[in-house]
Amino acid sequence: MPPRTLDGWDPEDESQWENGGKRIACRNLAISVYTLSLAFAVWVLWSVVVVYLPDAGFDYSQTQLFLLTAIPSLVGATGRLFYSFAVPVFGGRRFNTFATATLLVPTAGLVVAVQYPETPFWLMALLAATAGFGGANFSSSMDHISYFFPERAEGTALGINAGIGNLGVSVAQFSIPFVIGVGIFGAVGGSGLETTTGETLWLQNAGLVWIPFILLGTVASAFGLNDVADVEANVREQLTILRRKHNWLLCYLYLGTFGSFLGYAAAFPLLAELRFPGRDVAAVAFVGPLLGALIRPPGGWVADRLGGARVTLWVFATMSLGCVLVIYFVLEGSFWGFFGAFLLLFLASGIGNASTFKLIPAVFRRRHLARLETDTPEARRRALERAELEAGSVLGFTSGIGAYGGFLIPQGFSTSVELTDAAVPAMGAFLLFYLSCIVLTWYYYCRPGTAVSPN
Repeated sequence: MPPRTLDGWDPEDESQWENGGKRIACRNLAISVYTLSLAFAVWVLWSVVVVYLPDAGFDYSQTQLFLLTAIPSLVGATGRLFYSFAVPVFGGRRFNTFATATLLVPTAGLVVAVQYPETPFWLMALLAATAGFGGANFSSSMDHISYFFPERAEGTALGINAGIGNLGVSVAQFSIPFVIGVGIFGAVGGSGLETTTGETLWLQNAGLVWIPFILLGTVASAFGLNDVADVEANVREQLTILRRKHNWLLCYLYLGTFGSFLGYAAAFPLLAELRFPGRDVAAVAFVGPLLGALIRPPGGWVADRLGGARVTLWVFATMSLGCVLVIYFVLEGSFWGFFGAFLLLFLASGIGNASTFKLIPAVFRRRHLARLETDTPEARRRALERAELEAGSVLGFTSGIGAYGGFLIPQGFSTSVELTDAAVPAMGAFLLFYLSCIVLTWYYYCRPGTAVSPN
């Protein structure tokens, strides 16, 4: 076991990489993937639980139910903006341990609240907000992993961390409908609630089932991860990214990729239940997030070879087509067409999550190297170090801005359904947004002669 803090860490050093460095990086990646999966699972708990609340006796309106699915994303997105600066200040090992331990708050809170139908909405909303801790973890996790792999493997490593981490969404949406249907924890778990159809639901199991895994992840982070000594930085240095134009451009694009993945994952179960009543939505709701998560690592591999900008451009073109298809099948009243169109959106957003993250470090490396006054080895080394620091912060910051999609999309559907009793206006607005992303991606990162061409 190497020291908990690594001095002189340099993944670009082939000798160091082949003589133990690769093993250290892979161990950090494996633990990060595990804890990030838990974080995503906790983050989306409410997207599944809300589907069952009305039948269990909770008297909440449609607007309130959509809000419960959206609040965790709002808090998680805001938390990411702070977590994105945490690793250089506190260390990846120490902060990941803390962030994983905080997942006990929303899971334990849910266990208590869902056992009582008289729980007021304000308290339920407050507990849903704490699930945002899971969403915030992503920023620090991705920043931590970005320091452990050489440039040639960075896109793949980040894709694995985020892609398999995203599997927590589908794992939660797949497993929760099963665990709440049986009293698997016996007397420890408490009694169930009888529904309007005569079934018994143990909604508290949706929180209880994750607690042992969270405890294991906390211990694994404390004893298995490493801090990297050479990435220490103060917050003022990191905040320089707020003055970088490309930081904000990439935030906008990531809102279109990851924001869509998260927003559709949070909104789809309730939206499908309302638009197609009588369908067993819980049986298929997990498929879209599952495909989107599984395709993210291959998306990183493709972006490593074809370039993040080129892949991102085609992603937004595909997502535009997906919006058109959703609108068409909603008007036709076809559930399976509606479901298939959403699968296309999930697949495209999963690839786009990886390609956009590949784009970020490439843009900042090119930017800093282009500003060199003297092209000496020492000057290049300093420029690349600065680029790495800024790219790490931007990775976290864009993930925070992108996560606001998890709030905006459910709220967009909520407003659309409330005003027009249809989801079509919301999908039309999303289509216009994707078209704007196509224009920005082409103009700044794909067109010939652009100042920053990471491809």
